[in-house]
Amino acid sequence: MSATTAAPTPEINLESDGLDRGVGFFGLLWTSTTSLIGSGWLLGAFTAVTLAGPAALLGWILGSVIILVLALIHAELGGLFPVSGGTSRYPHYAFGSFAGATFGWASYLQAAAVAPVEVIAAIQYLSAASWAHFAHSWIKVDASTGGKSLSGVGIVAGIILLAAFVLVNMVGIRWLAKVTSAIALWKVFVPVLAVLILVIGYFHGGNLSAGGFFHGGVKAVFETLPGGIIFSLLGFEQALQIGGEASSPKVLVSATIVSILIAAVLYVLIQLAFIVAMPTGFLAQVGNWGGLKGSKLPEAAAIAGAPFYTLTKLIGLGWLATVLSIDGVISPSGTGLAYNTATARLSFALSRNGFAPKVLEKVSPATKIPWIGVLVSFVVGILFLLPFPSWYVLVNVITSASVLMYAGAPVSLAALRKQKPDLARLYRLPAAAVVAPLGFVAAGWVIWFAGWETNSTLAVAMILGYVLLGISGALKLNPDAPKLDFRSAPWIIAWLLGSLLLSYLGPFGPGGIFGGLTHVLKHGGSGTIGLWLGLALDALFSLAIFYWAVATRLPEADVDHYVAEVYPPPVGE
Repeated sequence: MSATTAAPTPEINLESDGLDRGVGFFGLLWTSTTSLIGSGWLLGAFTAVTLAGPAALLGWILGSVIILVLALIHAELGGLFPVSGGTSRYPHYAFGSFAGATFGWASYLQAAAVAPVEVIAAIQYLSAASWAHFAHSWIKVDASTGGKSLSGVGIVAGIILLAAFVLVNMVGIRWLAKVTSAIALWKVFVPVLAVLILVIGYFHGGNLSAGGFFHGGVKAVFETLPGGIIFSLLGFEQALQIGGEASSPKVLVSATIVSILIAAVLYVLIQLAFIVAMPTGFLAQVGNWGGLKGSKLPEAAAIAGAPFYTLTKLIGLGWLATVLSIDGVISPSGTGLAYNTATARLSFALSRNGFAPKVLEKVSPATKIPWIGVLVSFVVGILFLLPFPSWYVLVNVITSASVLMYAGAPVSLAALRKQKPDLARLYRLPAAAVVAPLGFVAAGWVIWFAGWETNSTLAVAMILGYVLLGISGALKLNPDAPKLDFRSAPWIIAWLLGSLLLSYLGPFGPGGIFGGLTHVLKHGGSGTIGLWLGLALDALFSLAIFYWAVATRLPEADVDHYVAEVYPPPVGE
């Protein structure tokens, strides 16, 4: 070979995870789509419009753009590394074991929490249905705040539903993909049907200016992002989480991109339908959009519990209300099922990277399912049900954890472009030099919008992850545990601490779980820095961290070691 001959492109090993690669484009597409269309469409539009009024439409558009950018970044990485638990492994490849542990734990945390939150939503909708008398006692109402959460019986019902997810997951990925596809078709059909009927038949254009288009100002539009919008748009990555079972990297890329495009368009139309179909007389009674939350009118309380179901009953569409009450169980359950699947793959990935007990890599010989991981996800789901039995409380924390997980992708893509430029990219992100840092900035903003109390709660959860990592290492629960590689990781600690400080100084306060628990938590988010200054400072901070991370990336030889299972070195090397 002459000195000028290019090195051969490394060949990918599609059998590196030892799982069943039988899931094609539609199986992957519906896995992501059924994750995207869950309780968010049933409850998210209500939350957004009470915060921002008709300007909630702008929140959905902004949230869709942010998530689409992050999805395109993930698509390139997913095509490069079609492995299970993909979101937890990309930072590991680019920055080493400490990065892998940090983003891997964030990935697991958000995935494990979604199944129980979807269970809560399903029970909440079922308990509101007039025909479901047996479920009316499953939800309890706080007399002082009007907030709704699971009762003791509701928690038991939730545990039973989580167990059902486990049983379906144990059957095998190919059969699971078929079940998911069938559920996804229903989940797309029902909201499309509701949107068409509500927009065409019950359009009240005046609602778009009721109380002023910017009901709560620009700040309220930003608050809608962690208040339900970003949560609703989570899920495109589910195809990537089962990437080790994709039939090819090409279908993995396509399914990731198409799923978020479907969801983005649908969610904007869902919000529009909720706004324009609301009876104008009722809206005036509650004092416009903000009054929907906290009004003493029984109908307003019912809307807070089951927004679309109650809306369709108010306008006399009893048959559609019944369909929506059924969908209120099916849609969240389908999403919970998909996330139960993903959680098991993430624990598999954490174990494969050496951060979690080796036993989590056990795969059933018959079904090729990481069955220990499925059982562990069931136990973790129960733990989330017990202390956080309210949908609205848990959504903010899941959103921040998810965006923290997503933020690992832009820096990983930029680093890997420099570390491994010779790898064949089935999809190459256009203008990555601009889009990747913008994606990282956008992720930082969403975390900031979530508020101090939410982010301080997330910080406690992240510390818990490091403690569990230390316990696993101390007890030698995984013989493949790597030595934590801090060489390319100082930026992670700086980013986490800096984001927490900006959150403390920012104007977004209430919304966490530990609100007012201590003096520090109570006084965080008091607005020491205002909205626009905070946006600028957070953006500058994120850009500084981004370029620091890329500059301190791992040497190519270390990356070759980490990706050897996917791109084995040529024979003889």
